[in-house]
Amino acid sequence: MKMIRFLICLLAIAVTLRAPVFAEGKPLNVLFIAVDDMNCDAGCYGHPEMQTPNIDRLAKRGVRFDHAYCQFPLCSPSRTSLMTGLRPDTTQVFDLQKHFRTVMPDVVTLPQYFMQRGYFAARVGKIYHYGNPGDIGTPGLDDPASWNVALNPRGRDKEIENDLINYTPNHGLGSAMAWLEDTGNGELHTDSLVAAEAIKLLQTHQDKPFFIAAGFYKPHTPYIAPSHAYEPYPLESITMPEVTREGAPAPAFASTRPWPWFGVTEAQSRECKRAYHAVISFADTQVGKLMDEMDRLKLWDSTIVVFWSDHGYHTGEHGLWMKQSLFENSARVPFIIVAPGLKGNGQSCPRTVEFVDMYPTLADLAGLEAPKNLHGVSLKPLLEEPNKKWDRPAFTQVWRGNFSGHSVRTERYRYTEWDGGAQGSELYDYETDPRELKNLASDEKHAALVAELKVLVAKNWENEFKPAGKGKKAR
Repeated sequence: MKMIRFLICLLAIAVTLRAPVFAEGKPLNVLFIAVDDMNCDAGCYGHPEMQTPNIDRLAKRGVRFDHAYCQFPLCSPSRTSLMTGLRPDTTQVFDLQKHFRTVMPDVVTLPQYFMQRGYFAARVGKIYHYGNPGDIGTPGLDDPASWNVALNPRGRDKEIENDLINYTPNHGLGSAMAWLEDTGNGELHTDSLVAAEAIKLLQTHQDKPFFIAAGFYKPHTPYIAPSHAYEPYPLESITMPEVTREGAPAPAFASTRPWPWFGVTEAQSRECKRAYHAVISFADTQVGKLMDEMDRLKLWDSTIVVFWSDHGYHTGEHGLWMKQSLFENSARVPFIIVAPGLKGNGQSCPRTVEFVDMYPTLADLAGLEAPKNLHGVSLKPLLEEPNKKWDRPAFTQVWRGNFSGHSVRTERYRYTEWDGGAQGSELYDYETDPRELKNLASDEKHAALVAELKVLVAKNWENEFKPAGKGKKAR
């Protein structure tokens, strides 16, 4: 009899561990929306020309984080860090080839964590790294252990790549200044297909707890979008920022070669910037489709919705394009969380947060105990009270051949060291210099602040992993 009771207890524990979480009698689902290579050029982030009505609509429902930062401004390292809740020096992913499972075969990823607790987990499109656009229609560098279902649409944009206007033909399309205003059917583009498949998953699994991830491929280059997405952005309204590299060390600009603007002309840069804005608007349209379906299915009261981009993006600032810098445009990301019933919904949060906070936050919102090894913290207190006191900085890093760049961002300042300071340092005050034009690192008036921020950098990277072939550590 005792043995039977013991077995019943074991069974009850097992069922509890696998059981879905309920909030007010309803399953708390997760809709996880990702865009690729999007900066904070959106209406809700204060951009006066951008047409992003659906992202803006989502921000009004939830909390918009104004100072959210990625751990590494490159697709695979950033996405790996976010999905594992671990910093790049732990995942050891610093490039677009290495898969984190080769280093940590038993790590439990964010969707896998929910799946293990009874959730249906599905991915449509790019969540882990894909070579974009080369791997569209394939699994890319996916993680099969993370999903019950994974779908890889391939649309019209792949079929018309030969029609692109490409100002950097020596670059691969994934890093080219290339664009196309498509006069064909936008509903046949890959991102439209991603939205359609995600909607089908919502419909099919609306009555069960789910973690559904919709990964859009835009606004990543090549900038292909239907004509209607270009219409709000007349070319004559597009301007380019002043080009300067005064005061900052050479590694700060090494992500764009040749500098400036990959060697294209100002007129060509304006065309590409217009196209980048068009593909943001096209991605926004897809977000709107998901929101409309959430309305129709009445899922808002039982679903956490997250909107994020894997990193920021330059469109000419500092003479740079794309990512892999440690300036604000590259490290800062759009990040919105909508959670049922929280007091902060409809507000913006000025506090500094980072992507390693995503995993523990979603676990907390779902009423689950997050794994103990995660490097971030739950942002639930900020979702309840967006202006709550918060003293956690954000850390971002890149590599430059055989040395690293390490950056810490507080609410007011960014401090960056290249090769531990041996190849230069930077300090910017965003209250007085939001465009990062005046490097204060060598200013004696800021010596105490530099010393304080150096300690934060040293502490965060004190156990830095030394990747094979990367050379010496940063200190």
